[in-house]
Amino acid sequence: MKVKLQWWVALVAAVSFVAMASTETSRTVVDDVGNTVIVPTHVTRVADAWFAHASLMMTLGEGRSMVDSVNHAKSRPWMFTLQPSLYQARAVQGMRFNAETLLNDGVQLVFVAAGDPQVAALQRVGLPVMQMHFTTLNGLKQTLLNTAQAMGTPSAMTRAKLYNQYLDRQLSRIHAITAGLTENQKPLVLHISSLHPLKVDGRDTLINDWIQIAGGRNAAKSIKGNMQAVSAEQVLAWQPDIIILAADAGDIHDAPDAAVLQVLNAVQDGKVVRNPSGVFPWDRYGTESALQIQWAAQQLHPERLKQDDMVLITQRFYRQFFDYSLSSQQASLILQGLAPQ
Repeated sequence: MKVKLQWWVALVAAVSFVAMASTETSRTVVDDVGNTVIVPTHVTRVADAWFAHASLMMTLGEGRSMVDSVNHAKSRPWMFTLQPSLYQARAVQGMRFNAETLLNDGVQLVFVAAGDPQVAALQRVGLPVMQMHFTTLNGLKQTLLNTAQAMGTPSAMTRAKLYNQYLDRQLSRIHAITAGLTENQKPLVLHISSLHPLKVDGRDTLINDWIQIAGGRNAAKSIKGNMQAVSAEQVLAWQPDIIILAADAGDIHDAPDAAVLQVLNAVQDGKVVRNPSGVFPWDRYGTESALQIQWAAQQLHPERLKQDDMVLITQRFYRQFFDYSLSSQQASLILQGLAPQ
């Protein structure tokens, strides 16, 4: 009886130790879709399967943690220029990781876009997975906070809060400038994500959010979602006042539908502009959205924001949030949507 009692006491002690150790080495966090995820206390090795999320990691000062990535230097040269440790990260084609490879790489946490079909396979091998998603700038702020919480460092959370404060200041500033505009004073804006084939960005997107914040109206608001295929005739029917081309959308004069598109008033009036692109395209789902709203507002209402020096604003932002000092020439290239030279 005494032996059995000693064995039971030893077993209880062992279980208690394991439970305590587990509590000490892990934390519970919540991802963007509301899932509870158990992550290590100290996360230093991350796989990131959402292209845009890398810019959030860099903003938090956690760029070095990305050891597996879907980004490539050829398509994101500024990202790799500012975060050269990515050259040592394992890069995959597409958005799918091999679960066993991630385990061999010592990955502790995987970030994916919400609804990513590889979630179940990653979880089956014991990898914590956080699904990330936002379609508004307020959503971006929460995603940044959730990411900082997952990384678990005081510095990451501090940087997240500083960024959110910066974004809030810019939102307030732009709102003050555009608040008095009537609907007729808000230009009709068409954001073209691709000319080969012709695709545009509609409502329920971050693009729609910043168009409205910048004092414009989305010409494609009747369409839902990002990168939706449309006909040139549809664009002609919308007759936008200004066209914003994604940095890699192509040249409107070389487009398959060039003959139709060149009839547009915006094209004939020279109201076609190229969107800036840096660590990530400013118009899409990265932290440079804080710069996008300032740039877009200046494009739509130049007389109201003529005091803004976007080169200087860009330099200050990259120094504060990416720990990188851009030259004025580099900032100009980014504003033109051009690669490093």
